Amino acid sequence: MYAFSRSRFAWALLTTGASLLLLTALFFQYVQGYHPCVMCVYQRAALVGVILAGLLGWLAPRHGLLSNLALPGWLAASAKGYLLAEEHVGYQLNPSPFNQCSSFAEFPAWASLDRWLPALFHPTGDCADVDWSWLGWSMPQWLMGIFALLAGLAALFIVVRLAGALRREA
Repeated sequence: MYAFSRSRFAWALLTTGASLLLLTALFFQYVQGYHPCVMCVYQRAALVGVILAGLLGWLAPRHGLLSNLALPGWLAASAKGYLLAEEHVGYQLNPSPFNQCSSFAEFPAWASLDRWLPALFHPTGDCADVDWSWLGWSMPQWLMGIFALLAGLAALFIVVRLAGALRREA
């Protein structure tokens, strides 16, 4: 498992999988006509974080510093994505005039993603709307599971790397 965590193939799987999820979101938006809400675009930003971490690991899977920076980046982006998806599910399951998300993305000034890439990050939908579901789960419920899986895999890779490093020292 240690060798796999340091392989270009593992990082390629992560990057490709997260990229396919982002492409799926764009398919739902531009082909199916679903309007992304602000929570949707925040979850897309978390996916982009996973993709960037994956790319960093893919470019230098055996470079200690870069690869070891990619792992906590992957974990942080996945954990943030999970928390965003969980909040989004709350808006869907408990719609209320007193519990609504913003209509505008509030990215930090140094990362104005909604202005830099509006085709990807400009929200036009309502967080409480459930436009799509499969097997009884809405899109953010599926994303909760996906982000939980991604965070679990990142944590596993971190543990494997730490155990491998400790074994190599012993």
